Amino acid sequence: MSYDPTAPGTTTDDTATEEPPTLPTDRHTGCPFDPPAELTALSDQPIRRMRYADGHLGWLATGHAAARAVLSDPRFSSRYEFLHLPVPMPGLEGVTEMPPAPVGDFLGLDAPEHTRFRRLLTGNFTVRRMRRLSERVEQFTHECLDAMEQAGPTVDLVEAFARPVPALMICELLGVPYADRDRFQGHVATLFDQSAEAEAKGEAFTALGRFLGELVAAKRAEPTDDLLSDLTSSDLTEEELIGVGGVLLAAGLDTTANMLGLGTFALLSNPGQLAALRADPDLAEQTVEELLRYLSVADPILRSALEDVEVEGQLIKAGETVTVSVQAADRDPHKFPDPDRLDIHRKATGHLAFGHGAHQCLGQQLARVEMAVAFPALFARFPTLRLAVPPQEVPLRERANIYGVVSLPVTWVKE
Repeated sequence: MSYDPTAPGTTTDDTATEEPPTLPTDRHTGCPFDPPAELTALSDQPIRRMRYADGHLGWLATGHAAARAVLSDPRFSSRYEFLHLPVPMPGLEGVTEMPPAPVGDFLGLDAPEHTRFRRLLTGNFTVRRMRRLSERVEQFTHECLDAMEQAGPTVDLVEAFARPVPALMICELLGVPYADRDRFQGHVATLFDQSAEAEAKGEAFTALGRFLGELVAAKRAEPTDDLLSDLTSSDLTEEELIGVGGVLLAAGLDTTANMLGLGTFALLSNPGQLAALRADPDLAEQTVEELLRYLSVADPILRSALEDVEVEGQLIKAGETVTVSVQAADRDPHKFPDPDRLDIHRKATGHLAFGHGAHQCLGQQLARVEMAVAFPALFARFPTLRLAVPPQEVPLRERANIYGVVSLPVTWVKE
């Protein structure tokens, strides 16, 4: 059975005996690094019915195998106009249909449209470019640490380190003058803020597009050795170039910045694990993989069935949306024993922090390099680094598409 996008989106389940749950999002209680307690309680079934914000009756996948199955199956669509929002969003209350992806936003496309963008971009993430960027990561990291040391001994780690490092790197990748970072950082933050009103998001989207339009024009006039300049010689239209640039700029900045901030918080809260990393810097890459699994900041991922599909014994009907809870899947004890414990000696291979399947994160290797350099360098430079406030006073990004900390006050003993 194929999905007819003009058909009503809300489905019913004649076999249901009780009202399906809505997506739990409340992290106010318990460990700030754990999924919501109510979500964990639902993980006894790898995939179950879930009620969406607009009344749609869809599904929630919390099991690792179920999540991989949905994300890797081309019978599930990423197109925004087929999806239903799992929770209400400010300014979109009562909205039952999502608009299609803006031009250039390949995250909201399926094959073959998505394939066209993906192949083009993958070809520009060359070994030479990644090697050069890896060398620059070390330089940028130490420059940020130098500035942090001068500003200390008490700073907001987000502003001093977690945000500048990936901002410098995404500017380097795309060829954005770093002096212009303030022009786009605020717009990106608004776009990822679930509590921001629709009008504010629209203004941020327009302003970011205007900025990228100016940048694309400059690259066409005077190309340099960067990804955006390379793309100007492709078959992408001006509007597509601006859209692609926006996706890469936003994704490359916000996700890694929040992993660095929240990851530092997690390591400071687990002194035994931090001591192990300090004692053996060769554990850096393994630490990064475990932090990615343990924190899973980019959550959830939505898909819609294009036809009837069976997953883990459940029949997902055409048109039904599936919410894939990455944080729950990466805490699945069937895949990761003792999953609620941060263990940097764990082999966290197979986590879903970068997604899975055709839409798996393009910049994942660069993000891994950034974190593998940044974490050891931070703790080597400041061996007495600690939180400057009680852990319960660290403000969390509970209403954002990417989970993390709003700020992370830290201090150290200045010699």
